[in-house]
Amino acid sequence: MELRVRDGRAVLAGEDDSGEREVDPHSLPLGADLAEALHEWAKVADAVVRSETPADGVASALVARRGKQLAGRIASVMNSPVSYTDPVSGELVSVDAPEAAAVAVQTVAEDEPEPTPWGTGLTVSVITAAIVTVTVVSLSLGLGETSRWLALVANVLVVGGLAPSVWLGRSVPVWRWVAYGVVTGVLVAWLALILTLL
Repeated sequence: MELRVRDGRAVLAGEDDSGEREVDPHSLPLGADLAEALHEWAKVADAVVRSETPADGVASALVARRGKQLAGRIASVMNSPVSYTDPVSGELVSVDAPEAAAVAVQTVAEDEPEPTPWGTGLTVSVITAAIVTVTVVSLSLGLGETSRWLALVANVLVVGGLAPSVWLGRSVPVWRWVAYGVVTGVLVAWLALILTLL
């Protein structure tokens, strides 16, 4: 199969029983986005070739590079090598289909989890726990001077307000450290408040 440009349209040429045949990319199972990308590339390539000024190195290099990328995508989808005729220089380049083993290795590498950042995560948890502890104890002691029942209700409301956020954040990789800190801070604050009652 060979990728070519004909009158501002991308065509794929191949041999069959009746000889060489050119087909529109939309008639092949390439996907609509790839077929449209091929035709857009062909329009740009045709404009570069037809321009009255000589094709500069940048434009022709961009057309050639994009053509090779698209030929690689076709080779990947069709799982067969694709030849690519550069519309500016006329050079014929063959692009091989990617090997299944290389794709499998890349997929396995992407599925590996990242290492847990214990140092940074525990630091965030400790700082969050300290802030929550100081806040809850200060609020409770300040309200406790007025009424112990008011301090108890305030504690229940604060913890009830934080609970949904902490519950949602426990499974998010970054926010889980903040959630651990909030839970620890509330427990330490309650322990400190119980000790002040004795």
